[in-house]
Amino acid sequence: MKVTLLRKQGSARITMKVLYLELEQHLKSSSGASVVAIDNKIEQAMDLVKSHLMYAVREEVEVLKEQIKELVEKNSQLEQENTLLKTLASPEQLAQFQAQLQTGSPPSSSQSQGTTQQPAQPASQGSGPSA
Repeated sequence: MKVTLLRKQGSARITMKVLYLELEQHLKSSSGASVVAIDNKIEQAMDLVKSHLMYAVREEVEVLKEQIKELVEKNSQLEQENTLLKTLASPEQLAQFQAQLQTGSPPSSSQSQGTTQQPAQPASQGSGPSA
């Protein structure tokens, strides 16, 4: 994502340099060039840079929209999984989990194995019909 933006910015810089060199060459070759012609070249260069930047921004917006969509889908999936696990957990497991949340302590290895093994079997059976 950042690489794409940097490439677009690099492309815009190169384009601007080329336009600047063309403008400089044009001014040197035509000593009697009018101010209007110079203004037109500058305006063309600015328009080109603007269009390159707008393209880069639009591309970045599309990438971000896709990431947001994926994150919303993942969030929904995790919420469904959380709801399912809550319904399958025993009251003792829920109480133990709440106590761990309040104390901020992670579950011990024997407790986490016991709590993850019990819901894992019914969860796989329960997730089949919902898919």
